[in-house]
Amino acid sequence: MLIVFTRFPTPGQTKTRLIPTLGEAGAAELQRMLSDYTFRTCCDLANKRPLAIEVHYEGGNRADVKKWIPAVMQGKPQCQGSLGERLIHAFTRGFNAGMERVIIIGADCPFVTPEIFSQGYALLLDNDLVIGPANDGGCYLIGLSKPLYFLWQNIDWGTDKVLCQIIEISKNHGVTLSCLQPLSDIDRPEDLHNLYDPRSGFCLFWSRK
Repeated sequence: MLIVFTRFPTPGQTKTRLIPTLGEAGAAELQRMLSDYTFRTCCDLANKRPLAIEVHYEGGNRADVKKWIPAVMQGKPQCQGSLGERLIHAFTRGFNAGMERVIIIGADCPFVTPEIFSQGYALLLDNDLVIGPANDGGCYLIGLSKPLYFLWQNIDWGTDKVLCQIIEISKNHGVTLSCLQPLSDIDRPEDLHNLYDPRSGFCLFWSRK
């Protein structure tokens, strides 16, 4: 199972750290673009292998979300609570549905590819945990081959300590772990330069549409 965590692109309610730079409408449009790219990437993978895909969303309403996400994906409102609690809920849903490998990805990384997803699933055949490290110290992807809910407790979510803390907890509990290539999330104004090629002036993101 592949689960996408995202937020419906309502101006003023998403990508709030980018509002001072992009404005409410611009930040919401970037959220829409990032999510749409992630949806397409997931669908590309689903065209190559059997795969259940869910979108766990915040904001919006069921009617708007149903129009937004592709028909091959199942939309589910995220539960309340911290990111750790929402991860536990999502992984529990996947494993209770009989899935042997569950990957969760945020819709903040326009550099992930179907090949990276495939590599993550392959690594879960021999590992309990797979992480896609984000260059800001967080994670753009997390995958499990069995329920390990203690991993998501006592984590300083939203800080540059997240990746190191998850790795440390994994080591302390004997969890087998493998990491994918590091990629950049787009969360803060200083991340926006990752979307542009300074040599040509073109937005790299548009080339991935």
